[in-house]
Amino acid sequence: MVVDLNSDLGESFGNYTIGMDSKVIPLISSANIACGFHAGDPTVMKKTVALALQNGVALGAHPGFPDLVGFGRRNMAASPSDVYAMMVYQIGALAAFAKAAGAALQHVKPHGALYNMAARDAKLAEAIACAIHDVDPHLILFAQPGTESIREAKKIDLPTACEVFADRSYQDDGSLTPRSQPGAMITDESQSISQVLSMVMDHQVTTLSGKVIPIQADTICVHGDGPKAVAFVTRIREALASKGITVAPAGTFVRE
Repeated sequence: MVVDLNSDLGESFGNYTIGMDSKVIPLISSANIACGFHAGDPTVMKKTVALALQNGVALGAHPGFPDLVGFGRRNMAASPSDVYAMMVYQIGALAAFAKAAGAALQHVKPHGALYNMAARDAKLAEAIACAIHDVDPHLILFAQPGTESIREAKKIDLPTACEVFADRSYQDDGSLTPRSQPGAMITDESQSISQVLSMVMDHQVTTLSGKVIPIQADTICVHGDGPKAVAFVTRIREALASKGITVAPAGTFVRE
């Protein structure tokens, strides 16, 4: 059994440092690197690409809405055409840094509000999938299982990896509990590990209300800006290893 372990990284900006990238990157297999819209800047992008490659971690673009103040977590009334352009622009920027470092991108994971809106909106999901496909049809889309994002990607044969979250709780419909609601974030390490093992081994997750629902887990996300990010990733890797589960980049086992 193989699973990918990813984290959202490169979200510092100028003199502001966010997250614990240097400590998290050696523990993961795929890095979602901010592309300058919701977070990050050219210098941070370059440094994060280099750090990921030094640790044998696969590169992924993490494009979001142009919203530094709101960290890309505020919904925007962007048309599918606008979203397509935003995606191509940001993926292209990170792809250039990867190429300059002698590497290439493995995947794309939309960020924050864009990720959540596309999960429910087929037109936005289509725009995102087409943008990724037009840049490079071999790139893997990271998205939640059962969403419009996955469905639209499959329509154009774009590779997908179903993403689950180690530090977020779930609603009965399979969506993430909104951050504005109590219980949205999982801060207990044991609870996080239990949820991860259930999703990976049993293909199911217990929702915030106590309902057990099916779920597919190809890649597990631990947010790199969380206060317990390093502890979570360390213990999750240990728990996976104890069950004989290998951690590897999604590109090594996701088939086109």
